[in-house]
Parts: sequence; C-alpha cells; structure tokens
Amino acid sequence: MVKENSKKKDLLWYFVIVILALIPFIPQVAANSFTQHVFILVLLYASMSQAWNIIGGYCGQVSFGHSVFFGIGAYGAGMAVVKYGLAPWPGIIIGSLLSMIVAVVISYPCFKLKGHYFAIATFAIVEIFNRLFMVWYWLNGALGLDYPMMKVGWKNFVWYRTKIPYYYGALILFVVIFSIVRFIEKNRFGYYLKAVREDQETAEATGINSTFIKLSAMALSAFLASFCGAFFVQYNFRVDPPMVMSLQVSMIFVLVTILGGAGTLFGPLLGAMILIPLQEYTRVYWGGLGRGTDLILFGFLIVLIIVRQPRGIMGIINEILKYRKTKKIISASSEIN
Repeated sequence: MVKENSKKKDLLWYFVIVILALIPFIPQVAANSFTQHVFILVLLYASMSQAWNIIGGYCGQVSFGHSVFFGIGAYGAGMAVVKYGLAPWPGIIIGSLLSMIVAVVISYPCFKLKGHYFAIATFAIVEIFNRLFMVWYWLNGALGLDYPMMKVGWKNFVWYRTKIPYYYGALILFVVIFSIVRFIEKNRFGYYLKAVREDQETAEATGINSTFIKLSAMALSAFLASFCGAFFVQYNFRVDPPMVMSLQVSMIFVLVTILGGAGTLFGPLLGAMILIPLQEYTRVYWGGLGRGTDLILFGFLIVLIIVRQPRGIMGIINEILKYRKTKKIISASSEIN
C-alpha cells in the first residue's frame, strides 16, 4: 500500500513537471498581447500569494499587512530608476532587505497578539505606511514615481513593444518562489511552521522557539513579497502609494491563497488562475459597467467554497482523491470476500 501511494505521488509530480515544462511555450501559442498579459498576472499573483502563504498558510499567522512589503519592493526598484538613473537591480536588493528588516521590527510586537487581534494590528500597519508614503517628499508623495524612457533589455528589465520577456521574468519569479516553498514544506523548518500553526503552546513545550520561527517566516515572506513588488513596478512603469500599499492589495494576498487552499503548495496558483482571468476579462468585456463585478463573483466563490471546504479548492481536490481511494479499497475488499 505504501509503495502504491508513493508511486501515485511520483506520477503526480511527473505530471506537474510536464505542465511546468510546457509553460514556457505559452507565449508562442498565446500570441495575443492581452492573453499574455493575463498569464503574466496569473504568475505574479500566484507568486505574491505564495509569499504570503509562508506566514499565513503554513505558520497560521493571518497578516493583512503584506502590501507594505510589496510596496517597499516596488519603491526600491522605482527609486533606483527614477531618482538615481540606475538599473532596477540594486534597488530590488536594497528594497527586499529593507522589507525583511521592517517585517521583523513591526512583527515582533504584533506577534505578542493572537488570532484576530494580530490581524487587526496588521490592518493598522498598512494604513500607517500608506499615509507615511503619501506625504513623504523624497518619494514624491501622492504623485508617485513615473518611469522615464529607458533602453530596453534585461539590464533595465524594460520592454515596450512586447510582453514576452515580462512573461519569462514572471515565470522565473514563480519558479523560484514555489521552489523555496516546496523546499521549506519538506524540511524541518516547514514542520516547525505547521507545529506553531496547529498549537503554539504544544510546539513550545517540545522545545520550538515559536517567536523565532514566526519572525523567520515573516522575514522570508516579506523578502519574497518585495521581489513581487519590484516586478510589478517594472511591468507598470509607475508606482504610487494607493497602487501598492493599500488594504485592497493586502486582501488579494489573502483571498487568492484562501480560495486555492492556504498551507498548500498549489493553492495560490489555483486561486490566481480563477481570480485573474475573472478580473481581467470582466474589465475588458464589460468596461465601466463591470467595475467591481469580478470582486462580487470572487466573493461569492470564496463563500461557496469555504462553506463546503474550509481548506479551499485544494481541500476539495483532496476530498475527491480520498473518496476515490476509499472506494477502491472497499471494492477490493468486497472482491476478496
């Protein structure tokens, strides 16, 4: 039975590898610029949500403050390009490291709170940083940063006539973040995260330093979210506080993951594959009349799925697989009898 289960897991991973191998060829098939745009956003939002999944899904600390780290990464790249005339890469590294520091500093007192009190505290942090960046003259305040014309290429990570390089950039970001989470999931740190999520007091009784584990998870999550923010500003050629540091952006991190399945590897991808096409195609086909319709439909889907299965789409998939497995065992035992 164990060998059979391991073979099924191997087959599942082979299937996933084949799908990932086909993903790089999507731009060649989807020649339409808008379709490529949708695929880019799916990969970006899946990466963003996977970054949040480390602290929110695996560690069980529901943070609504991740737009702060996303915004710091965006401003790091934007400041390097707009203010100093550099390539974005130094700003990306500095912004990501700064995000880690900010994450540890603001999370340490917040982790003394639990449950919904912690979540409310992270709400407040987003508002604080949003107002701070709105009046910060060095960052151009509410006006934000507009990119100048630059030489196209990977050095500046800028292209004007094609979206294909952005697609491959988003794919690289996606593979890196998902590989990191996959590595964490199968190693000691991942088990520590799940132990803290399930019962913090019991985890501490076994010798796990829950504060250190949560701070480490938040720092890594913020670092990866910052990279996503840097990609976002390079893709949009502009950044301002409402665009990257708002409760709406933070909610996207959370809701996409919850819909797909928090604490699972492929949950964020499944959530993004539903939200992004829904968001973009309703915007295009319905225009101004469809503004907000995607959020109504998305909210309805979340309520429907969570009522049925709190672990999201991945929970439903696991239920189906368990049902089929149980059915096979029952049929096999009946044949023996």
